[in-house]
Amino acid sequence: MSDKLNQVLQAIDRVNASDPKLEDGQPESQLYGLRMSTELARLFPDASEPLQIAARGQHVERWKLRRDTYPEGRAGYLTWRKDQARHHADVVAALMQDAGYPATDIQTAGQMLRKEGLKRDAGVQAFEDVICFVFLKWYFAPFAAKHSAKKIQSIVEKTARKMSAEARARVLQEFELPTDLAAAFAS
Repeated sequence: MSDKLNQVLQAIDRVNASDPKLEDGQPESQLYGLRMSTELARLFPDASEPLQIAARGQHVERWKLRRDTYPEGRAGYLTWRKDQARHHADVVAALMQDAGYPATDIQTAGQMLRKEGLKRDAGVQAFEDVICFVFLKWYFAPFAAKHSAKKIQSIVEKTARKMSAEARARVLQEFELPTDLAAAFAS
């Protein structure tokens, strides 16, 4: 790991240590970042430094833009998510600049965090695949426990559509899903 990469990852962790919401006794955003890095290393062991940084910083300062300050409904939710992505990219860009990364690497990480080029850019797609694996591995079961079967099916179908064919195939190998949910990853 390069000194610059180490510096940025540690800086993201320090920022995320301020998350007031805890999960398993750790700041939620910090734990999420560590999970993203773990899955990235497992799924893409040769990931570029911008991809490693984007993965760790995907929820950097997530608590600062609260969902309840946006309108209810899908439009409000999508606006909140877009604003979050821009915020994450801005925070990560400043940390990368402080570490001495070139503008091209900063732009690449920002593109991933904003998900610009999904299904067209290999780095952005790898980033999205990691996000989906983290969701399925750590967040799907608690989500499913709170929602109807219809909502769960819809979320699984949306998740599968965002993933690459290789990632969907890997989901079928790694997760034991009920037949109706597994079908979403089979196409």
